[in-house]
Amino acid sequence: MQTTAAVEVGDLHKRYGDVVAVDGISFSVANGEIFGLLGHNGAGKTTTIRMLTGRVRPTSGQAHVLGYALPHERERIKPLINLVFEEQNVYERLSAREDLRLFATLYGVPAARVEELLDLVDLRSAAKRRAGTYSTGMKQRLLIARALINRPRVLFLDEPTKGLDPASARDLRALVRRLASEGTTVFLTTHFMEEADELCTRVAFLSQGRVVALDTPRELKLLYGERTAVVLLRDRTEHVVALDRAADAAQLDQWMRADQVLTIHSREGTLEDVFVALAGRKLT
Repeated sequence: MQTTAAVEVGDLHKRYGDVVAVDGISFSVANGEIFGLLGHNGAGKTTTIRMLTGRVRPTSGQAHVLGYALPHERERIKPLINLVFEEQNVYERLSAREDLRLFATLYGVPAARVEELLDLVDLRSAAKRRAGTYSTGMKQRLLIARALINRPRVLFLDEPTKGLDPASARDLRALVRRLASEGTTVFLTTHFMEEADELCTRVAFLSQGRVVALDTPRELKLLYGERTAVVLLRDRTEHVVALDRAADAAQLDQWMRADQVLTIHSREGTLEDVFVALAGRKLT
């Protein structure tokens, strides 16, 4: 398969005995794109990342990263990509600087890269402390720094804000946007729909190992999301009406004619709404 995309997947399958983890998925990710793979826990998101990073061999199908075929050309891909796992696998007895110097040595990059990354993820003031004393958010920033040590062209993030407090999650999203603006392709998995809506250029919904929708968040919401309005009446009761339902539209018209409406605020569908429409149940 010849491709100029950062990631190209064709009819990819992965089975573990009788269990089908990934069931014939196909998609491509452009260079410099933030691409989200969304779904429930167990939908196949992590398995897909493990196949695309060469850690798991597909049962069948094709996968290319930066034009190289997996798993056959895994060794050629490894210097060009990196991954932040869902589990925070930090070396707790090492300081952030020691950790990054270790990985700089492994990747053969200059020591100056360590100092750049400490500044990038705002860990310089804690660089001498053991990582075991860090908060969850600080550990995640260290892992991001470690994954950037080789200046990867494609960065894979598996549930990057899981367990983070709102401030840490916000900072991490800002960093992801910055990396993409500088040309890094970011491939992330998440079950946080609001995060995907905010970050991703395009998203793919994964349900039971299959891609059930793929488009920009806005297009998906326009296609599948329900248009609603929040109506505040003069008796101070609030009602949510679906603008595409005849009965709701008639009720709104009745309130308007009776001069009962104080305010109306339109509300577009959410990615969560879209996922429920396509996959049949909410994310938890």
